[in-house]
Amino acid sequence: MWEGESPVVDLDEAEAWDRLRENSLARLAVSAVGEVDIFPINYYADGSTILFRTAPGTKLLELTVNSRVALEIDGYTADDAWSVVVKGSAERIERQSEIDEADLAPLVPWIPTLKYAYVRVTPTRITGRRFERAPEPERY
Repeated sequence: MWEGESPVVDLDEAEAWDRLRENSLARLAVSAVGEVDIFPINYYADGSTILFRTAPGTKLLELTVNSRVALEIDGYTADDAWSVVVKGSAERIERQSEIDEADLAPLVPWIPTLKYAYVRVTPTRITGRRFERAPEPERY
């Protein structure tokens, strides 16, 4: 166990943004008409918002019905694991000046598909945790 610490440590917001900037794959949870869907996305985090690209389909349609989203990333090493959850609102970028700016971000699809729609997630809450990876303590 980490000396004198709990095996679970909350990340502060700056640490959570560091994890977001260091990674590029997330799961995006959306909800519309009482249904919840989750999609893998690749993204770019600039320190105040999260940008991703998508094609027309369920994800984009659901975002027009309900802009509230949750986004989660996680990772691990031999010694620890971590998770960051972002809650906020998603908005399709439609102004050409904003699209031109988004085109400059280091964001490319992971699969060979055309994704013309940019979506920006503006966080209202960011939480994160780091977990010590170690054997389970003696239970009995």
